[in-house]
Amino acid sequence: MIPCRRYLRHARSRLADERGDVPGWVLITLMTAGLVIIIWSLAGPALSSVFEQAIARVSGF
Repeated sequence: MIPCRRYLRHARSRLADERGDVPGWVLITLMTAGLVIIIWSLAGPALSSVFEQAIARVSGF
């Protein structure tokens, strides 16, 4: 039981001291948005075509 308390105390102190890396998170967010834009521009027409075909097949029943 004691190691569990020690672990919890250590975890609380680490969380209290954590300030975060704001520039890092901003960079990750911007890079993710950039990747989404690039992938969407490349795959958008194909995904649109697949969606339209699926709707046409369902509407055909």
